[in-house]
Amino acid sequence: ILWRGKTTWFSLLAFAPVCGNKTGMKSAYELAMERLQANSPSVPLTDEQRAKIAELDSVYQAKIAEKEIFLKGQIAKAMEQGDFKALASLEKQLSVDRAALHAELEEKKEKIRAATP
Repeated sequence: ILWRGKTTWFSLLAFAPVCGNKTGMKSAYELAMERLQANSPSVPLTDEQRAKIAELDSVYQAKIAEKEIFLKGQIAKAMEQGDFKALASLEKQLSVDRAALHAELEEKKEKIRAATP
C-alpha cells in the first residue's frame, strides 16, 4: 500500500498484521461497527415486541396520513385563493406535525425495546 504524506508505505505494512482481517487493514465501517457493538450490544427482540412495534408503525402511519390529507387539502385551498402566507404556515405545520409524530413513535418504540422480555 502506497500512501502519500507523513505516513509511509512501510509503516502501513507494519500495522497490517495487528488487524484481524485477511487484507490486514479494517475499513472505517468495520471499526465503527466494532465500537458500536462494544458500547451497546444488540439485544434480540421477542415476537411480542416485534408485534407491538409493527402495530405502532401502522397506527402512526395512519395518523401521519390523516394529518397529510387534511393539511394538503387546506394547502390546496390556500393555493387556489392565492393566500401565500397561509400556504407557508400550513406547509410548516405539516412538517412540524410529521416530525412530532415520528418522534413520538420512536419514543414509544424505544420503550418497547427497553422492556425486558
